[in-house]
Amino acid sequence: MARKPRIGVTGPDQGGMAAWLMTAWCILRAGGRPVRITPTRPHDGSELDGLVIGGGADVDPGLYGQDPLSLMKEIEATERRGRQRLLGFVLYPLLWLLRRTLFTRLEGEDQGRDRLEEALIRMARERGLPLLGICRGMQLLNVVHGGTLHQELSGFYQECPQVRSILPRKQVVLEPGCRLAQLAGPTPLAVNALHNQAVDRLGTGVIIAAREPSGVVQAIEVGGEPMLIGVQWHPEFLPHKDRHQALFRGLVAAAGAGGP
Repeated sequence: MARKPRIGVTGPDQGGMAAWLMTAWCILRAGGRPVRITPTRPHDGSELDGLVIGGGADVDPGLYGQDPLSLMKEIEATERRGRQRLLGFVLYPLLWLLRRTLFTRLEGEDQGRDRLEEALIRMARERGLPLLGICRGMQLLNVVHGGTLHQELSGFYQECPQVRSILPRKQVVLEPGCRLAQLAGPTPLAVNALHNQAVDRLGTGVIIAAREPSGVVQAIEVGGEPMLIGVQWHPEFLPHKDRHQALFRGLVAAAGAGGP
């Protein structure tokens, strides 16, 4: 019997159990063997055939050369009306600090997880392992390649409300011919939305694979690599949707093939 591809799945030390269980189930259904990785249960990547960099707390802005003060520039860029901009200068930094505080308490040592996952992404790139980044994982994939993030997205949702739901209530448009479209199909895709941050400047070799109508990047790929895909949504919470399960099938298939 052929060995099942071993897929490392990263997550926090505290919390994240639901995401781990659902991701593990999706990998098992796709024919892989999930291996849980956390800051206190690290893995050097040896004997792994693929990776899922999971969702969770915000990526440390220090990794892409920013601090909370850079929010001011984003407010100026996204809040066009004077009154909204004035409120944004007061409200957004407070929301950012509150979110960072709550996520740190709920998910343990975020910086330890940042370092672990950054090393695993670099290892996957060096060894040619396929990788799927989910939400935070997509953001970190972009950062490791030299990109930056939007620390606050409220300004993108002036014309329509920001959707936050585990249900697939948001539509994203996939770029024709991208690897994501090859796996999930080319037509607009209904996705869920649990994120507060998103990709801003693309990293080296990173391309956009999907956007939502507001302009927020919803998926990225790293060109010239085996399957290195990041999605802003959480496909692990939509296992009954064949187009989302297709991401895990593609990951396990690439892991088993040892390449693209």
